[in-house]
Amino acid sequence: MKVKVDAAKCQGNARCWTWAPNLFELNDEGYLDPGDVNVPEGEEENARRAVKSCPERALTLEE
Repeated sequence: MKVKVDAAKCQGNARCWTWAPNLFELNDEGYLDPGDVNVPEGEEENARRAVKSCPERALTLEE
């Protein structure tokens, strides 16, 4: 499972980080950098919650 990050949509709300701080790293300005985030075993539910919590829909889950 991985989460794709569309940094162009990210507005820095950090709701994803609130649900899954072990998965996401915010840059110095409080935004996610573009790319894929590999979800380790045991963090799947947190990843799903993080994706659903993004108001800009900047995250996409690939199972």
